Amino acid sequence: MSPDPAERTRAMVDAVYRAESRRVLATLIRLLGDFDLAEEALQDAFRAALEQWPRDGVPANARAWLVSAGRFKAIDGIRRRARLAALDDVAEQVEAIPDDTPAWDGDAVEDDRLRLIFTCSHPALSPDAQVALTLREVCGLTTEQIAHAFLTPAPTLAQRIVRAKAKIRDARIPYEVPARAELAERLDSVLRVIYLVFNEGYAASSGTSLTRPDLSGEAIRLGRLLVELLPEPEALGLLALMALHESRRAARTSPSGDLILLEDQDRSLWNREQIAEGLALVERALSSRRFGPYTLQAAIAAVHAEAPEASATDWPQIVGLYDVLMRVEPSPVVELNRAVAAAMRDGPEAGLASIDAILARGDLSDYRLAHAARADFCRRLGRSAEARASYERALVLTQQEPERRFLERRLAQLPD
Repeated sequence: MSPDPAERTRAMVDAVYRAESRRVLATLIRLLGDFDLAEEALQDAFRAALEQWPRDGVPANARAWLVSAGRFKAIDGIRRRARLAALDDVAEQVEAIPDDTPAWDGDAVEDDRLRLIFTCSHPALSPDAQVALTLREVCGLTTEQIAHAFLTPAPTLAQRIVRAKAKIRDARIPYEVPARAELAERLDSVLRVIYLVFNEGYAASSGTSLTRPDLSGEAIRLGRLLVELLPEPEALGLLALMALHESRRAARTSPSGDLILLEDQDRSLWNREQIAEGLALVERALSSRRFGPYTLQAAIAAVHAEAPEASATDWPQIVGLYDVLMRVEPSPVVELNRAVAAAMRDGPEAGLASIDAILARGDLSDYRLAHAARADFCRRLGRSAEARASYERALVLTQQEPERRFLERRLAQLPD
């Protein structure tokens, strides 16, 4: 039995919400000048769509319809609250909401989501607030998902977001892309939050799917816009890194959604256009000699992309690039990744010794990939009891279903 028209329309509204809600929200924030008012208007607009689209049909430009509906709903809400405020104040609020309907298509104006990213990553906000607010407002992650990523209690994270919004409002932080003279100093935080958007799309922090292509695709789109706006080496390097990682997406899961490791992927499924784009961007970034950690990570991804098969990977070159990266931006995660590369070059004993040293310092004790890597080295060395303990620890820390299934299969394959 085919679904009735109302069900089909609801499915259409749900699809539009997934595809357009963050773009619509970004424009509503610009128009209304307030995060909370814009979020309320967004929900009102989609409620109106559920009521009207089954009767009138889905509009040709759903995004513009939703922005217009949200704007009018916000104005109606302001007027309804007029009983509690001076009429002059209400009129001033309403008149301050611009009506630039012809521009709501989004192609002819500066991108609202790029404006939103610069606002969310404003230096007046703490780094943690920048990241949390961007993941919430730009990516649409729930407070619980962000809290898990931060290893922070959800109520604490929620308060961090509330305080960030209040700071933007009270400090009158402008909703705009900064003037060129200010762009360079603002670039680092913007690159960081775009990369976090990409990472949530490339390897979702939780849920039933390994990837969220909507987020990784949007991060790449924003990365391209940023390169057009400010073609600095690290902006080029980040875009290269995202393109090279995204080129492997089709090969990273089986038809049933199970995780496939890099060494086992069908490389004929890798997107050659994205690889070509990424390699060209890496070359541009490296030629500047002003590159940083994103470009170095992209260079590592380029070595993988250039290998026709896993056995042809130039692991000595990758280890060397990680050595440079450790000097540029040392961190336990970079050290972990170097350990994995060293294990591929020198054998699992070398990788295991490095990971044990990291864990002995107390670093990455709650990082699932550290325990999963240790488990794999122990498995390859025939140390089944240690492998089992590390797999079990990784499972405790994993909230993403494809990863859980992969770890459970590894556990089941261990000899008793």
